[in-house]
Amino acid sequence: MCIPNIDKAWIFKSDSGSQLMFAMSQANLLANKRRKFLLSTHISKESREFVKFHWSPFPVEMNGVSAFVPSPSGLKLLVVRNSENVESPTQFEIWSSCQLEKEFHITQKVHGSIYVDGWFEGISWNSDETHVAYVAEEPLPSKPTFNHLGYKKGDSFGDDCGSWKGQGDWEDEWGEAYAGKRQPAMFVINLDSGEVQPIKGIPRSLSVGQVIWSPNSKGSDQYLVFVGWSGGKRKLGIKYCSNRPCAIYTTKFTDTSSSCSDESKNNENEAYPLYNLTKSISSGFSPRFSKDGKFLMFLSSKSAVDSGAHRATESLHRINWPSDGNFSETTNILNVIQVVKYAEDGCFPGLYSSRLLSDPWLSDEQTLVLSSFWRSCQVILAVNLLSGEVSRVSPSDSNHSWNIVALDGDDIVAVCSSPVKVPEIKYGKKILSRSGKLSWQWLNISSPIFKCPDKVMLGLSSLQFEILEIPVSGVSEDLTEGAKKPIEAIYVSSSKSDKCDPLVVVIHGGPHSLSPSSFSNSLAYLSSIGNSLLIVNYRGSLGFGEDALQYLPRKVCSQDVQDVLTAVDYAIDMGFADASRITLLGGSHGGFLTTHLIGQAPDKFVAAVARNPVCNLASMVGISDIPDWCFFEAYGDTNHFTEAPSPDDLSRFHQMSPISHVSKVKTPTLFLLGTKDLRVPVSNGLQYVRALKEKGVPIKVLVFPNDNHPLDRPQTNFESFLNIGCWFKKYSEEASFLAMFAYVYIAGKVKKRYSSYSKILSR
Repeated sequence: MCIPNIDKAWIFKSDSGSQLMFAMSQANLLANKRRKFLLSTHISKESREFVKFHWSPFPVEMNGVSAFVPSPSGLKLLVVRNSENVESPTQFEIWSSCQLEKEFHITQKVHGSIYVDGWFEGISWNSDETHVAYVAEEPLPSKPTFNHLGYKKGDSFGDDCGSWKGQGDWEDEWGEAYAGKRQPAMFVINLDSGEVQPIKGIPRSLSVGQVIWSPNSKGSDQYLVFVGWSGGKRKLGIKYCSNRPCAIYTTKFTDTSSSCSDESKNNENEAYPLYNLTKSISSGFSPRFSKDGKFLMFLSSKSAVDSGAHRATESLHRINWPSDGNFSETTNILNVIQVVKYAEDGCFPGLYSSRLLSDPWLSDEQTLVLSSFWRSCQVILAVNLLSGEVSRVSPSDSNHSWNIVALDGDDIVAVCSSPVKVPEIKYGKKILSRSGKLSWQWLNISSPIFKCPDKVMLGLSSLQFEILEIPVSGVSEDLTEGAKKPIEAIYVSSSKSDKCDPLVVVIHGGPHSLSPSSFSNSLAYLSSIGNSLLIVNYRGSLGFGEDALQYLPRKVCSQDVQDVLTAVDYAIDMGFADASRITLLGGSHGGFLTTHLIGQAPDKFVAAVARNPVCNLASMVGISDIPDWCFFEAYGDTNHFTEAPSPDDLSRFHQMSPISHVSKVKTPTLFLLGTKDLRVPVSNGLQYVRALKEKGVPIKVLVFPNDNHPLDRPQTNFESFLNIGCWFKKYSEEASFLAMFAYVYIAGKVKKRYSSYSKILSR
């Protein structure tokens, strides 16, 4: 089953109604890539209670496309093509409704590939659709040339076989998933002339991203607003890490490429001042202007930056935008949503969003709509810009996960799914009560996007799920209020089975991440072949408030392990699991917990699977792109962080690692490892594998030579879960057979003994 993803969506207004365009991707198993395509629909509101989507008959595949970005009017489409050949140019294409209008080729001398990763990515049209600002890899410095006589400066030797190009100086990269990415820089292309202008005045100590244009009122200057990350002494890995200090900057833009004005000529070689708008706060990203241009909103992960946690509870802020360009040295930052320490039952647990929609505003110009985690669910929230009031937009009685896709005026297009239900398009119609309170009526939308074969739908229809609230063990006065609250686990089972199916315990990574109650192809596959699932969100997960999240550091390998065991015992006590057929599945920190559990509870699990697991912090710390993670999770802060760990540090890391329990392991374990993983390098898993081999523990190892940390390439994901399913089936059935044999053997012994007793008594 291959369900596509909705990557982005845009809505455009016209005289005939709203036009909705989806940018989508779908796994192409044979090509081992993801296909990208566009799908459009016209929205007609035929009555207050009835909305119809008129879908285009076919999607349009965008072969070789890296990104597509519609213009503000919706009349033009920018298509970006990054070449896989590093020597080839980047292509810009401007399409109108029926033809290619312009095409520009930008050579490697100007800049490298454009960032389309979702974090540094920033591709933004200005309001009059004459320029596009974007982030790309700065051009590579020229490399030295050598021949048999030595080093030659100046012109290269061309194709002379007696010369060669040197490799040049080594420079830090941004870690996992950013191999080859050293320095994101900002550029603007003039769509009339095709000339590209690098933005000057940004120091190389800053890596930039998420660029947008300021509102362009008549007679006002244009400004570029963007996020800047400081590399410091070292560029630590940034993927999945919102604890890297960052700030929101702005600089004035004047097109010097085509203008003949005196100002342009004077400023052609000068840089405009660069203003840091968020000096007083350690993190600011995802900047968005209010509709009237008076305010600049942004998200902050200051809690993560200040503590060292790689993700934490976020906050939302606003600043007044000076339309006259008079930026003061210190900007007054107003809090809209602050970090929530812990929440009472049913109350808002804090913000966990990561990015705002490109246009997140309702028509009142002061209500912002976004998606966030709320315990084990993803929900849609409405936030009042002025009061900070937060209300839940998606149904409060739903334990499904809801993700906002786009706003249609005051109405909402969203995707809803659950572990047992494929994603569905939902349309929320705004309702205003007499008292002025906002609510939304949610309508089902018939969609071709998530169509599945009848056989798949039939299989899913036999599944059910619930979110279990599980009291934590060892509650004491020492615990913070948030850490005393119950954890949650998502339990998925067959509604048609009278007996307990084998139980797969699924553990997320991070540890400061979350397994939401949304649909997963891979987990649905495990359910479809006869497994129940227990998906555990232990303390330290997102969505439960900052207290519970920050209580885990210093206690990894004990508290998180105990939370998983508590959840497993709860499932057994409730009759959800057969204690003799429980398996484990986890990756990254989830793999850390998996390998800890088979060491600390060696008789609990009949089989395990570890995907790129953290097995030895002491060996990982010197080769990972995030060595600070090892220090933070071990010590609870980053004050101890050093590139030269002491013997005491290494001893602590070893004691907190799964490899310290390897002598007790007897659980058959499947390992899935990616050789291009920079986060948990493959040597970490292989060391643990060899230690288990030495003990004679049954193991199997699959190594994927072209995969990094997530192991998410289509063929890798397919092969991984096919093997996971077979591995669990083999050992669950073996455990079932042994349990049955033991039962028959013991029952026979009891019967024989009872018969002997009966004969004695009869005498």
